[in-house]
Amino acid sequence: MKQLLTKYNDKLVSQGLCDTGVPLICGLDDKLIWNRNSPLCGVLEEVIADLTINSLLFAKSAEPYFSIINYFIKDNIATIYPQDCETRTFLHDIPVTSELAVPTIIEALKRRKSIVIKDQGIVTFGIVSVEQAFIVYSSVCFAFFVKFFTDYLEDVRQNKVSRRQEEIFRGAVKIYEYFLGKVNFVPSFSGPFHDKEEVIKAMVEAAKFTVDSRMVDSFFGNISYRLGDTIYISQTASSLDELAGCIDPCPIDGSSCAGVTASSEYVAHRDILLDTDVKAILHGHPKFSVIMSMVCDDRECGARGDCHIKCPKKRFISDIAVVSGEVGTGFYGLCKTLPPAVKDKRGAIVYGHGLFTVGQSDFKDAFRNLVDIERMCFKIYLDRVKNGGNYDT
Repeated sequence: MKQLLTKYNDKLVSQGLCDTGVPLICGLDDKLIWNRNSPLCGVLEEVIADLTINSLLFAKSAEPYFSIINYFIKDNIATIYPQDCETRTFLHDIPVTSELAVPTIIEALKRRKSIVIKDQGIVTFGIVSVEQAFIVYSSVCFAFFVKFFTDYLEDVRQNKVSRRQEEIFRGAVKIYEYFLGKVNFVPSFSGPFHDKEEVIKAMVEAAKFTVDSRMVDSFFGNISYRLGDTIYISQTASSLDELAGCIDPCPIDGSSCAGVTASSEYVAHRDILLDTDVKAILHGHPKFSVIMSMVCDDRECGARGDCHIKCPKKRFISDIAVVSGEVGTGFYGLCKTLPPAVKDKRGAIVYGHGLFTVGQSDFKDAFRNLVDIERMCFKIYLDRVKNGGNYDT
């Protein structure tokens, strides 16, 4: 258990979510074990005693997340409602509070996966694993980041940005710009690949690069490759930085049931691979690609509020289409909207959800496209801020 706690402590730090020495994590083995000693352990054990969980994570976020999160917490606000896809489908909403009080934390965690405490940090939990607590923590940070920058652009347009907003904006942009500039690596395996072993090695490497470049947290992205009549795809709920052993071979003719554990976006991947000459697909959640997908100035649109599933407009960010669509195969499923948008393009963005990119024979182009499109979206965002939030620039 101690080794597991150390693993997720290190992930929080390496992914820029927490500073070194900050995360406080516990897991239940034959007894409750903490990754480090803290005066808060006793307080948090009171929380654990009243919940049916096996792990708890409490940590102050690193910048820019800490300032962004604190910006939203006011004395008269108990819940934050981000509109990105991860929040809609996974978190629903995020409880917040201005004080660290055991009854308040317990009440929140009985109905939601997290609670944010002003100036203190984020509390999350796992029912069956420490990984669950890590995933929720990462998702909360992502949701607040996307909400802040989406709201900021709207406030620029309405000329009502506060001094504190401006300070947070400048600091966050500086941090993000610095890290994005450091992404100068690409996958090493060259395709087309000829056997299962080559495919899996290439997928494992490209998936880890996607996490290392912070184009996704380690849970929500996916990756696939077509080899002959078989599509290899990451399993649902698999961590992209630990993909070995979590890749399903899915025969296109459906003769295997491997697709049952494959990514929930398997059908969208399959249809792209069948309808184009690309072999590789990479899906991440780069922050500004998601943010820019949610930027729209049409106040009279009848689909407003349902943009994520049934936007009626053809939208583009430069040459990249933005489409709506739900995960899975429902009436508004991504399998219907995404494949046409990707055809003859380097990728497409799903509203509030993330970016899908493709490669002709391997993951080199797919990864480059992922990073290049994110850089493009970041630049377009900053340009629009300079233009007073003008969405038509």
